Amino acid sequence: MRILIAGATSALGHATASALLDAGHHVIAVGSNADRLGLVDASERFECDLTDLEAVGSLAAEIGELDGLLHLVGGWRGGGGLAGQTDEDWAWLESRVVGTLRNTTRAFAGAIGRSDAGLIAIVSSTGVEHPTAGNANYVALKAAAEAWLAAVGHALRDTPARTVVKRVKSLVSDAERAAQPERAFAGATDVTALAAELTAEFAPNPTFD
Repeated sequence: MRILIAGATSALGHATASALLDAGHHVIAVGSNADRLGLVDASERFECDLTDLEAVGSLAAEIGELDGLLHLVGGWRGGGGLAGQTDEDWAWLESRVVGTLRNTTRAFAGAIGRSDAGLIAIVSSTGVEHPTAGNANYVALKAAAEAWLAAVGHALRDTPARTVVKRVKSLVSDAERAAQPERAFAGATDVTALAAELTAEFAPNPTFD
């Protein structure tokens, strides 16, 4: 299958690209930093500003047919209660969490809908279930991303394609553990474990939670 990873240069992006390649898929890694992108194991790599709809549209035209989109564009800003939920942080998060999802799904949903096993997946937050004042910007936009993906699913309702949301509290990699050996990372999901879950969604008979 031809699977595009948006936000492929993150630790989760690296782990997912490797897992998909090992499973025999054609992996298209997309990120905004060419140097970091070059370190990702992938079949193809494309540098693209995913906050720019026109740039994403050009990318979609170049890539053509596609079976899957994994939206792994991340980032977090928060803290300081409601007073600390700044407009600057909101704008930064909105462009990444929601803006890049809107752009990529509008550009690629048509191609994915034509696939016999099309899939669009995002990673959300367990904080959506229990919002806090210090996390208000972040979880509000994660909830918006989930709502947008539900609307994408509605648009694809007459196709074989489906949408998936994976909620995690936080993510951790081996590199982060090595850098902070004293930290417990309580409740964090290992990026390799989540990468395996995402890869399994492309199996002939995926297992649903």
